[in-house]
Amino acid sequence: MWCSSARRCGEIVRKSRVRGVTPEYFSAREWRVIAGQEMTPEDNKRVANVVLLGTTMREKLFGRADPVGAAIRIRDVPFTVIGLLERKGQSVWGDDQDDVALVPLKTVRRQFIGTSRANPTFVHSITVKFADWASAEDTMAAIRNLLWQRHRLRTGQEDSFVVSNLAEAANVEGSTTRVVSLLLSAVASISLVVGGIGIMNIMLVTVTERVREIGLRLAVGARRRDILAQFLVEAATLALLGGILGAAIGIAAAIAVGSIAQWPVIIDLSAVLLAIGFAAAVGVSFGYYPARKAARLQPIEALRTE
Repeated sequence: MWCSSARRCGEIVRKSRVRGVTPEYFSAREWRVIAGQEMTPEDNKRVANVVLLGTTMREKLFGRADPVGAAIRIRDVPFTVIGLLERKGQSVWGDDQDDVALVPLKTVRRQFIGTSRANPTFVHSITVKFADWASAEDTMAAIRNLLWQRHRLRTGQEDSFVVSNLAEAANVEGSTTRVVSLLLSAVASISLVVGGIGIMNIMLVTVTERVREIGLRLAVGARRRDILAQFLVEAATLALLGGILGAAIGIAAAIAVGSIAQWPVIIDLSAVLLAIGFAAAVGVSFGYYPARKAARLQPIEALRTE
């Protein structure tokens, strides 16, 4: 169902969801009212033109202003905002749960469907909250049996309804997220190996070009571990600078995409520091072989190299 809303300081038209609910819906969803008042059974009984707004709907219509008591129009029908709901965020299906207006169920039937067309027993969905001690499987089986009776279904007929558990949907989403994370980790691992090989090649070329310098340092008293440490530091520095540059580009790209798509972007500093530190570790790991090769050079042979 779609709605167009307006306020006194200027008309704002916005398409969004309007949902007809009973007061028990808020208990089942554990959805608190943070401003104004809750929907009451009396509101539903007397078909009151009252509405509660989600935070996204409130921000689009009223900005930071207090919407409680304001008048809006839904399909040209005036409604009074009696409350503001707490932020719920995205659902497991990716929908914005806060971009919604909740009105009494009987009001939806009377104002938008019509008394001649509205079935007083028809609902689109029923939200059920399990008790802490209840078994989810047993409860869902009992609901399914009850709906079979209410829908007058016979043995062998297909269900004319769907009974789903949000916990199951969350588990499916978690499994999907883990698979995607594994794929991303595999791609990142390949990228690290390719980058590490590049660093190793660069350091091998550096060692080849600086053979006389290495021989001279060894000849004047430098220890082999000093040469090893020098080239390891150079490899780590090269990888560290690349990690910092990559992190900066990634953050800038995330902010740009979030701004264009209007997605919330959260930059986790610990994750950024971990990525940069891991880049330095890759530099040390792949730079060890060139550094060891430089440290094992013989001073006399190195000085004779043209």
